[in-house]
Amino acid sequence: MATDARPGPLRVLVFGAALRAGSTNARLASLVARLITESDATVDLATMREFDMPLYDGDAEAAGGLPEGALALHARVEMSDAVVISSPEYNASVPGVLKNAIDWVSRVQPQPFKTKHALLLSASPSLVGGNRGLWALRVPLEHLGTRVYPDMFSLARAHEGFTDDGLLADAGLQQRLAETVSAFLSLVEADTRYVCLRRRWYEFLGDRTEAPVTHRAEG
Repeated sequence: MATDARPGPLRVLVFGAALRAGSTNARLASLVARLITESDATVDLATMREFDMPLYDGDAEAAGGLPEGALALHARVEMSDAVVISSPEYNASVPGVLKNAIDWVSRVQPQPFKTKHALLLSASPSLVGGNRGLWALRVPLEHLGTRVYPDMFSLARAHEGFTDDGLLADAGLQQRLAETVSAFLSLVEADTRYVCLRRRWYEFLGDRTEAPVTHRAEG
């Protein structure tokens, strides 16, 4: 039934994917959470330490099901329209703790990543800002059906990249980050709030090509 009620605000899960308490990726996640809040969206700001889980083990899953940390992350993803991940780069790739979390959560059926948008960020003391790790992170997320935003943001020399009030020290980078976040939220709103603008997305064998709006296989 049609309704004139306005949809509620977008819900965005934001977290830094490093375990270290003083991580620059946690600082970048906090800054993005502030920008999202200023856009009137609802932010769920989290840390990787909230989602403790062992290394994925099929035998452990068969014996005891999913660990509490994986179930908690699943619930937070499920409640969100979009996810923002600020991830460090470990040896030019994705951190093991983040990949492990994605692997565990993907075992929930239906897995939650296939209906979400994601924006990927990184912060690193290196001159490339952790960008190589983000390219690696796209692979499992896009495989699971996540609509990963084309533009990514990487903060190089991140150990000296923030002001005392949590903004980026480089005004040009601060503006670019704000514009990237704003554009990402506009896309999420268009896809989740306005059905007439939804595209068909086909990531898995068995998707219904005649579906008028998004319809993906569950398995």
